[in-house]
Amino acid sequence: NTLKKFKIGYSNPNNELYNLLKNKGFNEEEILASNLVKKGSYGYFDVYKGRLMFPIQDVKNRFIAFGGRTLIPNEKPKYINSPEGIAYSKGKNLYALNIAKSANMNNIIMCEGYMDAVSLHQRGIPNAVASLGTALTEGQARLLRKYTEKVTISYDSDAAGQAATMRGLEILKNVGFDVRILQMEGAKDPDEYVIKYGNGRFNLLVENAISLVEFKTKVLKNSLDLNNLSDKIKFLKETAKILKTVDSKIEQELYIDKIADVYKISKEALYAEINKIQNNKVSLKVLEKRPQVAIKKDNTDKKLIEREKAIIALLLQEQQQAYEQMKNEIKPEDFKSEINKKILIKLYEEFEKGNSNTSQLLDCFQDEKTISRITEIMAEDFGITDVDKAIEDMIAIYEKEKLINRRNQILKQLDDTSNINQDEVRNLEKELNDIILKLAKIK
Repeated sequence: NTLKKFKIGYSNPNNELYNLLKNKGFNEEEILASNLVKKGSYGYFDVYKGRLMFPIQDVKNRFIAFGGRTLIPNEKPKYINSPEGIAYSKGKNLYALNIAKSANMNNIIMCEGYMDAVSLHQRGIPNAVASLGTALTEGQARLLRKYTEKVTISYDSDAAGQAATMRGLEILKNVGFDVRILQMEGAKDPDEYVIKYGNGRFNLLVENAISLVEFKTKVLKNSLDLNNLSDKIKFLKETAKILKTVDSKIEQELYIDKIADVYKISKEALYAEINKIQNNKVSLKVLEKRPQVAIKKDNTDKKLIEREKAIIALLLQEQQQAYEQMKNEIKPEDFKSEINKKILIKLYEEFEKGNSNTSQLLDCFQDEKTISRITEIMAEDFGITDVDKAIEDMIAIYEKEKLINRRNQILKQLDDTSNINQDEVRNLEKELNDIILKLAKIK
């Protein structure tokens, strides 16, 4: 029944898919763009051959992607997942939501992997979904908000799972969910837990799931030694910041009582620290009203600004190598933030001259705002571990955005063909088809 419900199957090891698709009338370019088949030195081969297959469906039950799990012990990669394309965006879909949406949606259980969700459904817990092997996104949260107001996060209990949980919690909170976090002991993930202990005990875990404030406080405590005075002071200050985000005074008071009791710290000290934060905010508000310190805000999307800053950081870090790879693909006019654009233009100018001494970059600028932005970028950790991959990803993002913009322009033109002749229509349709194929190939 589980296999049928989730359409789980098997991709045989004989590379038959290419011939099947050929016989159905698809050409080679389309078959390769599907990312189900690749071409090697010995001809075409199935990407998923010999794997357990998890078809991914959207909320309308349309098949949009696949996940393939190896059946060979220790084979890498363990999972192969469809890249993003025309039909599939990881950040806008959730595995098993098409099935879970017909269950009791008072509380959705968010898992990390396919098998976690499948295992819970198999054992009578039909309100489980999974986030498709990626950190939870705002798009997924907005999709989920159409069906429920309460989410219980049930990610793996390892460090990576904890980090994914924290990111997901912030997104869910910002979209307006009542968020709870499962506290699991004796198993590393929901799949293992429900197999070992059964669904009754798992449901009890769901009932006792803790709030966002409790989870953040617990994670903070685990990173500190409360027997150490400086760590205890840090715990007090950081906990006050967490509690300050609680809008309801009654909730805040209850949390203060519980935290003070559990972690053996003074309630009065917590209240004093919260009040200090409040007084600092009041002071800042007073300063903001003074005309001499008025700052013109950059309304550019925060994610775009962070991306642009990461590109500048790569140039500062890798210098000539990054410049040679980026200069023809990422142009200053592609930047949305004027201050970032100004910095990029100067960097490109210096590298074009063969001057890679970026330590002297600050001397090229006079205004404090630009200097401040450069020092901010130099100090920020963008989490770049693989430079070549980071540069490749940045280039792909900009290429994809340009293709999407052109695609939308063509679609708009094709909506009203009264002012263009049939040859122009055919040319636009051909260009549109080429763009769609290119988009399908960009991961």
